[in-house]
Amino acid sequence: MALPTEQREFKFDPTKSYLLPFILVTSLFFLWGIANSLNGTLIKHFQTALNLNRAQAGIVDSAFYIGYFVMALPAAFLMNRIGYKKGILIGLFLFALGAFLFFPAASTRAYSFFLFALFIIACGLAFLETAANPYVTVLGSPQSADSRINFSQSFNGLGAIMGPIVGGLFIFSDVEHTNETLAALPFDQAEAIRIAEAQSVQTPYLVIAGIVLLVAVLFGITRMPELSSPAEKGASFKGITKHRHLIYGVIAQFFYVGAQASLWGYFVDLKLHYAKDSHFGLVHWLYQISETASPTQIASFHASFGFVLFMIGRFVGTWLLTKIASNKLLTIYACISAALMLIGWFSTGLAAVVAISATYFFMSIMFPTIFALSIKDLGSQVKLGSGLVIMAIVGGAVLPPLTGLISLYGVENSLLIPLLAFVIIALFGWRGYRVKSAS
Repeated sequence: MALPTEQREFKFDPTKSYLLPFILVTSLFFLWGIANSLNGTLIKHFQTALNLNRAQAGIVDSAFYIGYFVMALPAAFLMNRIGYKKGILIGLFLFALGAFLFFPAASTRAYSFFLFALFIIACGLAFLETAANPYVTVLGSPQSADSRINFSQSFNGLGAIMGPIVGGLFIFSDVEHTNETLAALPFDQAEAIRIAEAQSVQTPYLVIAGIVLLVAVLFGITRMPELSSPAEKGASFKGITKHRHLIYGVIAQFFYVGAQASLWGYFVDLKLHYAKDSHFGLVHWLYQISETASPTQIASFHASFGFVLFMIGRFVGTWLLTKIASNKLLTIYACISAALMLIGWFSTGLAAVVAISATYFFMSIMFPTIFALSIKDLGSQVKLGSGLVIMAIVGGAVLPPLTGLISLYGVENSLLIPLLAFVIIALFGWRGYRVKSAS
């Protein structure tokens, strides 16, 4: 007797087309790219809207990535039982719910409410990433898994471009406000400005919630090949730590996401620190920036341009991975990124901004490549291993507050933690990726 679809072990069939499921799953990468890149906008925006210093505003990243940490393993266990599709639908519901919560959070201007909304969004994304990353690696030929996940992650880069654009156009105001300038105003006038600043996030997040629900409907009505097998349903963590490449991959992913969150979260501050009144001509032309735009808005467009480089890096990296072993490319890119951090730390002006922006290109392949290398040859424990790697996203909660703290002693010091992270990633690509079990 044939097993039901959700219990039948999935095997790649070269005679079948997986294009529609692949397109739908790839759309998820785009959606969480927007959510991730908006955090940098919120960190800058909340400093004035909620009267916070840079370190306090950096807790935005902590709340967001703690959601991943809390939900990644429950998501992995649950999807072992209910399958990928239902797990994705749960993730989309939580994502939409968290985005909707921005409306009452902005009305009350309670920082804790905003943080809770971000936590709920991240819980939803933990489901989506735990499902989508391994789903893409097996939804096609095993030989092209690394290349395929990097291609899908390229749309994560496209989504990431949109976050700073949304911030520059719909969240940041045309008039530059700081806590210092607002403190000099009469209380009622300053309070009215802060209320307007807080409420500017409502419409963008309501739109995001609506789009996420639409995607959920499309998933609900589309038949998706289920990849769960009987062995996976009974899988446990017993012996999983013997996969040393998985453990090293979790460590590398922890530091990568911490570096990513630190750079993305503080890019606007870094741009204003290094070159407040100097700008890339290409960015002015590409985004058609008006002469009335504030320095913060212009810095946000520069951040968006960094994500353009990130997206281009993903597509270039996808092609390079057909020519170069993924661990070797990861090592090369990590070493270059570490060198760029040093250049940014020692430089001033636009030269430093160029170095930081260029890092986006070389960071592009790191998350998916670390992920793919970490879950290789895990067999029935692949979903649990995926959950551990996604759980490592908590690095985005741990490292940015440290970055914010040391940046109080000089904004350029916020580059030191990413520098350390890229060194650790290079070591993983050099030796830590090797698949072997301890006896």
